[in-house]
Amino acid sequence: MKLNKIIIAGGGTGGHIFPAIAVANALRRINPAVDILFVGAKGKMEMEKVPLAGYRIEGLDIAGFNRASLLKNWNLPFKLLRSFFQVKKIFNAFHPDAVFGVGGYSSFPVLKYAQQKGIASFLHEANSFAGKSNILLGKKADLVMVATTGMEKFFPASKIVLTGNPVRREIAESTVLRSEALEHFGMKEGRPTVLVMGGSLGARSINNAISRQINAFIEAGVQLIWQTGKGNLEKVPAETKQRKDICATEFIAKMNYAYAAADLVVSRAGAIALAEICAFGKPSVLVPYPHAAEDHQTVNAMQLVNAGAAMIVADDDAEPQLVSTVIGLVADKEKCAAFSVAASKIHVKDADMVIANEIITILEKRNG
Repeated sequence: MKLNKIIIAGGGTGGHIFPAIAVANALRRINPAVDILFVGAKGKMEMEKVPLAGYRIEGLDIAGFNRASLLKNWNLPFKLLRSFFQVKKIFNAFHPDAVFGVGGYSSFPVLKYAQQKGIASFLHEANSFAGKSNILLGKKADLVMVATTGMEKFFPASKIVLTGNPVRREIAESTVLRSEALEHFGMKEGRPTVLVMGGSLGARSINNAISRQINAFIEAGVQLIWQTGKGNLEKVPAETKQRKDICATEFIAKMNYAYAAADLVVSRAGAIALAEICAFGKPSVLVPYPHAAEDHQTVNAMQLVNAGAAMIVADDDAEPQLVSTVIGLVADKEKCAAFSVAASKIHVKDADMVIANEIITILEKRNG
């Protein structure tokens, strides 16, 4: 097999980085000699996470469009132009056979340059509502890998391949028993357990709702595994931190244990979080982040709601409705079981290998 050189571009959030690493690992399983270089944005979490996974990464001086303050975008064209010069330098040094984009600030200039040079380009759209950059790139991409059906309204139908979202192997292939997971968090068997998370930085509306009504969980006999996000642990009421039925932490390192312990998950509706929830077949209550581009988290959440796998609570309604909705659902074992079955049906197994094989197949055709 030819030694292919592949650039993987994108990042900014774990929802982009971890799937990208999963695909890189899958490419190596198919061809251990493949040479992979990541390209990310300087100052973003990929610059730390990718090297920890054993891959090289180059950083670009680029930032995304600031929707909150339009005045802060005055230098964006200059940064984009500078990033194209940086991309050119990277390409001249690495000579890639293909580029795979996963979204994030750095994905656009890398794939755009590859398309201008006639280099094979592939992109993955994790969300149910495509971003503007991916829509533009999809017109000239060799293939567009998507997570959900109905994406023909964003991309040429002839280029779409339904792959699902790549999930970390420790999640996708977890063999952790519920009893083992509960023991890990210091919790008891025989009691309903809820996992609450809002991403690595947390979710203000979710944290506020949980902290202000935490006694409702205690009174209902519900155990809580609560990932507050960085810098948010102080929002947990002091008197509850000593309780064995509430495990509050800024970050959960062993997410496979957290999913295995949970009867129900409370989460934002990022594409990869939903993929992991479905991989474990967990019922969920979703609180979409309302300021995501094109409100794509609400679209993501509705895919599960319409499939009978989840309930949705609007961000503005989190404080008055979230806790009561969660306690009511976790107590309804029949509904939770139905949600679990529906979530498992949504999950696409081995998405990372499907994507990797599609990339290799196209490259082999190009190489004759």
